[in-house]
Amino acid sequence: MTNGTEFPGLTQIGQIAINVQDVERATGFYRDTLKMRFLFAFPGLAFFDCGGVRLMLSRAEDPRLDHKASILYYRVADIEAVHAALVERGVRFESGPHLVARMPDHELWLADFWDSEDNLLALMTEKRPGG
Repeated sequence: MTNGTEFPGLTQIGQIAINVQDVERATGFYRDTLKMRFLFAFPGLAFFDCGGVRLMLSRAEDPRLDHKASILYYRVADIEAVHAALVERGVRFESGPHLVARMPDHELWLADFWDSEDNLLALMTEKRPGG
């Protein structure tokens, strides 16, 4: 930075890229199966809104970048209901809803599943006592 200003740090994710082998197939999965809000597409690219973070589906442009995506954790209010809805739509789950950790003020629950491109994704919820 110039003039003595300090870099304030990164504070917000604007876009996440997910590598896919078949953009059309993956677009259908994210749009029709996961019911994510489709934004727009260009040849070889598809974009979705995920709570203000843009999700981009594309083929890797460089063989060094052709690998599975990082695990994305989708926050949901009712993990059991979302799990049941996605199972009904044919989503392959690695694990159903399960308790991962008990914290002083909540429990962390996860359910891991695969997208159409064999990327591992997860549902997550924080259950409050009595909730």
